[in-house]
Amino acid sequence: MDWGGLKVGVSVRIQRSDGRIHAAIVSGLNDEQESVTVEWFERGETKGKEIEVENIFALNAALKPATQVSHAEVQQPSAKVTPSRPSMAVQQARSITPRDQESRRTMRRSSSRTDSLRRSSAKAVPTAKSRPTIVPPAQNGDAAPVAPPAAVEAVKKQAIPASRRRSNCVKEVERLKQDREERRKRMEDEKKRRTNDPDYEPGNPNWEFLQMVRAFRANLDIKTITNADPVSLNLDIKTITNADPIEDHQICVCVRKRPLNKKEMAKKEVDVITTPDKHNTVVHECKLKVDLTKYLENHTFRFDYSFDDSASNETVYRYTAKPLVETIFERGMATCFAYGQTGSGKTHTMGGDFKGKDQDTSKGIYALAARDVFKLLNSAAYKNQDLIVGCSFFEIYGGKVFDLQNKKHKLRVLEDGKQQVQVVGLTEKHVTTVDDVLKLITEGNRTRTSGQTSANQHSSRSHAVFQMILRKRATRKMFGKFSLIDLAGNERGADTISSDRQTRMEGAEINKSLLALKECIRALGRPNSVHTPFRASKLTQVLRDSFIGERSKTCMIAMISPGSSSCEHTLNTLRYADRVKELGPGDPGAPGPSQGLSAIPENSRNNSLSPQNSDLQLLATQNEGEVSFELLHFHEALQELQEMEEQVVEDHRSALQEMEEMVIVERGLLEMADEVDYDVEAYSSTLSDLLDKKIQKWSELKQKLDTFRIKMKEEEIASKNIKRPPL
Repeated sequence: MDWGGLKVGVSVRIQRSDGRIHAAIVSGLNDEQESVTVEWFERGETKGKEIEVENIFALNAALKPATQVSHAEVQQPSAKVTPSRPSMAVQQARSITPRDQESRRTMRRSSSRTDSLRRSSAKAVPTAKSRPTIVPPAQNGDAAPVAPPAAVEAVKKQAIPASRRRSNCVKEVERLKQDREERRKRMEDEKKRRTNDPDYEPGNPNWEFLQMVRAFRANLDIKTITNADPVSLNLDIKTITNADPIEDHQICVCVRKRPLNKKEMAKKEVDVITTPDKHNTVVHECKLKVDLTKYLENHTFRFDYSFDDSASNETVYRYTAKPLVETIFERGMATCFAYGQTGSGKTHTMGGDFKGKDQDTSKGIYALAARDVFKLLNSAAYKNQDLIVGCSFFEIYGGKVFDLQNKKHKLRVLEDGKQQVQVVGLTEKHVTTVDDVLKLITEGNRTRTSGQTSANQHSSRSHAVFQMILRKRATRKMFGKFSLIDLAGNERGADTISSDRQTRMEGAEINKSLLALKECIRALGRPNSVHTPFRASKLTQVLRDSFIGERSKTCMIAMISPGSSSCEHTLNTLRYADRVKELGPGDPGAPGPSQGLSAIPENSRNNSLSPQNSDLQLLATQNEGEVSFELLHFHEALQELQEMEEQVVEDHRSALQEMEEMVIVERGLLEMADEVDYDVEAYSSTLSDLLDKKIQKWSELKQKLDTFRIKMKEEEIASKNIKRPPL
């Protein structure tokens, strides 16, 4: 900007808000605001003001830039206005009386005293370095120049309108006031719109999200999996009916959505799950922007089958577990997993419909699978095989196996010489009807371990494994096996970071077993995989034979809750199921070979590592985004702690058995000492040997117990070093 003659230190004339005009010194120039900062001295203190440059030029025309000075302005006299004096004729005509002369002399003396006081006070006040005190001529005794009325009127005519002379603070206040009024008007219009909107629900805080979801679904042609006749649709994808052929998958991954329950409907939660067709599932995540604007973030997942809340258990069973029944009659291994958040419908799908607190077990996958097993067993094609059916039911809790058919007796999982996994002491009961199977399931569910979580007061804290085994009647050799697994609620896996050791162990075991299960299922679909990390968890170790061989087939049913409060758990469930098979949205093909499991890292082949730790490192390599170094270290510490715990308990049991045998010998010594004539030498030497054995046995047990306690402290330290992964 061209400032003309304006610069710092120049004396200019300014007009105050009350109309007064006096001199001031320029102390600053502002290019952005096109304003000038001036200062002056008044009543013993320095004052300042910010004035627009056009107002300065209006009173100081001589300082204008040359380009803005017109020819008329050049011909005008200087901007300096001198006080007008009366003419000589007026002075001569004016008569001055002696009283007037005396009054004038008194006023001059008073004015001189006032000026002297002002000068002394000005000298006493210290000046600031940043804002020097400027004493204009009006404060030094000279008369302040007063513009004549004609000049003032001319200035007023040349002045800029009042709206341009307002300070920046006033403008900012007015802008805020205008924004506030506009915002209030928008809120009032929004309130009127809500009132007139037919979808508006005054008591529903989520009605806007509900409207967004409805608008999304209005643009879709939804095609769900039902048992009804096919409906004429615009798109090529057809609705699956019972007349359609069942696709053959070695690994089948599907998702099932349950309806909103009474608790969710009472809270007026939004159904955030949409199944537009038989393969895809869309999750509408409700979010807020920084300015609190509500919007939806849509996540799309593709699976082999997607079932909405109208699908029955029979429909789900027909496309998931039913094709696996024939597998076990072909000397194969079949597994069916129910995975998801607690309360998402796993027990309803696997066990049957609920009528109040009573469960109709005849309509669950357990019963439907058992019915088809006995149906094929008695069919002409397999009747000559002379097969019998045996059932076992156990749970895996905290890395330990418990028999649910034998009062939760603790079982041991070992590998024989042929590297076959054997569950030592597991009860297997012979069954002949579906009712026998349902009775075993009902009794086992009563003793299954459960606990409280944020999602459910009776959360499943263990993996329940129900197995139907076909055996040859004569040799009792296994012919085929069908394993139905009700996995623990996946929200328990988030309890790895906890102050309670039991909760930490539960969460860590669930987390580790789910990761290992995912990699084992992925390896099942890739026969050329280098290694299957089945030793990484007790669950995959027990089910090892189900992940090996071309005749092994697996089905995973991911259960999801539709409520908006469960959106985070729902997304975790779908992401886990998606990683199992990795079918992209709209991509019907299977993942390429580049996504398979790689070889075990070289540092994992060290002989110092146990097989369990080697598989743990493989899991960490394949899941770098989910398993951090701290979490891997925690799992290794927990694995060593569990192994040490088993050793301590086993040594304690062995020591007690030896002590019982020694007690019998000691009683014989006491009976011998009660005789009149006994061999004292034999008594003392035998008792000494017994005491030495006791001391040695208890000392060894004490050393192992001390080592076990050290491992407990290491596990606790490792758990505190775990960093919560970003969301």
